[in-house]
Amino acid sequence: MTTLLISSFILAISFCAPPGIITAETVRRGTARGFIPALYVQFGSLVGDTTWAIIALTGLAFLIQNNIAKTILSLIGITLMIKLAWDAFKDARDGKQLDISASSSTRGDFASGAFLSLGNPLNIVFWTGLGTTVFASITGGPQPIHFAIFFAGFLSGALLWCFIMAGLVAWGKQWMTQNFFRWVNVTCGMALIYFAIQLSMQIVQSLI
Repeated sequence: MTTLLISSFILAISFCAPPGIITAETVRRGTARGFIPALYVQFGSLVGDTTWAIIALTGLAFLIQNNIAKTILSLIGITLMIKLAWDAFKDARDGKQLDISASSSTRGDFASGAFLSLGNPLNIVFWTGLGTTVFASITGGPQPIHFAIFFAGFLSGALLWCFIMAGLVAWGKQWMTQNFFRWVNVTCGMALIYFAIQLSMQIVQSLI
């Protein structure tokens, strides 16, 4: 149970931390108006993340009972995590900049974060792969308690990152440099590679 909690906590940060549209919106609003707007954008994004996670993992709870489906989903998850890790390393190498030039939306900060996150259906693919990674090693298939622990770990990690990101925008602007985001990408890429390797080993062991 502890391993499941820690894994979901780390994966949540690996999912939330790489710079993207949510980060750009957080930086843009937080730079203009401070900590609370930045935090509300981050909180709003959790609405979409959680919605897609529930949809993906509800289906996964049934599919993962079948060994063939479990193997296929595991391979999809490995491929996706390697792709995300590759993108993270590439962005780190290229020193990708955030696009924060767009004008402020008329939506509220919370609603803006939720809208941007809900508008990305690719999250369901990520969550299917992530859920496979987390639950693949559970003997007999995941039970309701496992999903509860997973969400506790995920929400803890995601909430921690919300405060870290909003705090950096509001009070740590000197840290919001190209090098900072480069190291964020590198760290997240390494975490995703680790979980991809872990899932690969689980597949091999299950086939032996």
